[in-house]
Amino acid sequence: MTRTRFLLSLSLLGFAAGMAAPAAASDLGNGFSINGGATLVTDYRFRGISQTDRRFALQGTFTLAHSSGFYATIWGSSIDNYVAAESDQEIDLIAGFHHTWNGTTLDVGVLYYYYPGAEALIAGYDSDFFEPYASIAHTFGPVTAKVTANYAPSQSALSVGNGNEDNLYLAGDLSAAIPSTSLTLSAHVGHSFGPSYLTIGNGYTDWNVGATYAVGPLTLGVQYVDTDGTFITPITGRNASGAGVVGSVGVAF
Repeated sequence: MTRTRFLLSLSLLGFAAGMAAPAAASDLGNGFSINGGATLVTDYRFRGISQTDRRFALQGTFTLAHSSGFYATIWGSSIDNYVAAESDQEIDLIAGFHHTWNGTTLDVGVLYYYYPGAEALIAGYDSDFFEPYASIAHTFGPVTAKVTANYAPSQSALSVGNGNEDNLYLAGDLSAAIPSTSLTLSAHVGHSFGPSYLTIGNGYTDWNVGATYAVGPLTLGVQYVDTDGTFITPITGRNASGAGVVGSVGVAF
């Protein structure tokens, strides 16, 4: 877990909780629409692991969607240079399809993780990789339950020296909108199966609980995050996998 690529989780795909709530999509005609958002977080956690050495990060996203259910998203965040060999940013490119029927939503697609400048330290270093995902969610009144699976096939960016390792991440989420308020509560638990650069050793479990509050185009968030693993960052010696409280302010547009 030297490079500890522990990245993102957006809500659409598990992106970082606290991302701005989607704004009303702008209609582009012919079934296409676009929306986006920007978020300031006190710590960018991906699957429980800090990507910013427990410091602030600025994040942004745009999604182009079609009424058929197909969509494409670009998401980006500042990161610390230990994540991907001196790269200071992560850009995620996502293509997927979702469909809802009788309160149940199926979402499938693929993410491509890109780290500009990651080859600056080691020529030819391959830090980028792709990860297909699938989730199914069901809404029970104000409560939504979701299960997600992300599987990264064997590829050189995941190697820990034993070949091209693969990686599986399984997660469950619960969220509840408090009636007659703009408050939403959430809880999450996930497990990363290894070994690969996406895990601490052979694997670890992460969990969090949090709340968001919408005020006009703004979404304010707070989240308690923890794991059962240990990852000490190479320069400052901070425990990037330890318990912490993450705050966020997001705006949707």
